[in-house]
Amino acid sequence: MPHTSIGTQAAWSKSGYHGWWYGWKLHLAVVVGSVWIPLAAEFTIASDADNLIAPKLLEQLPLEVRYVLGDTHYNTPELRAECALHNRELVATRRGPYPHRDGGVEVRRIFHKLRSLAIEPFNGVFKNIFEWRGQMPVKGLKRCQLLALGAILLYQIVLLYQHQRQQQHDLDAVAAPTMDRHTLGAVR
Repeated sequence: MPHTSIGTQAAWSKSGYHGWWYGWKLHLAVVVGSVWIPLAAEFTIASDADNLIAPKLLEQLPLEVRYVLGDTHYNTPELRAECALHNRELVATRRGPYPHRDGGVEVRRIFHKLRSLAIEPFNGVFKNIFEWRGQMPVKGLKRCQLLALGAILLYQIVLLYQHQRQQQHDLDAVAAPTMDRHTLGAVR
């Protein structure tokens, strides 16, 4: 019988960055931009392959999305075909020894840098906001899904609120009278 602190529904996985780990995996599609906005999310056991979950994420993306950035695990013919169905281009790192010398290497390098500026910082921010640096505070796949995906939804709502508030602030600033430098200099 496993220790009571271990989620028995969880599974093992191996990361090139983190090594072997046991638990869950939050699959995300995040906007690459000045603000990290999660557009799609799935929560699974750690051993679920990224490229098999990715089509579920793609279904949730707006039609305007044209480029999908991913690491080596997403670079499969099946996922390329899925992207092509929606007029999207999959830009993913390639397997094999470096340096790659094909025509797309510079484009992939740029997009991979953009991806690393979006998903890795978002993961860090997200974990810090919800204080998830270790074990999930609940057990079981369904409870962990509810908590993690609910946190993504809450994060999206906060971003929407901040966006709407900033728009209102911008409107108020345009409507409010302004003082020039001379007026401010006269006030003491």
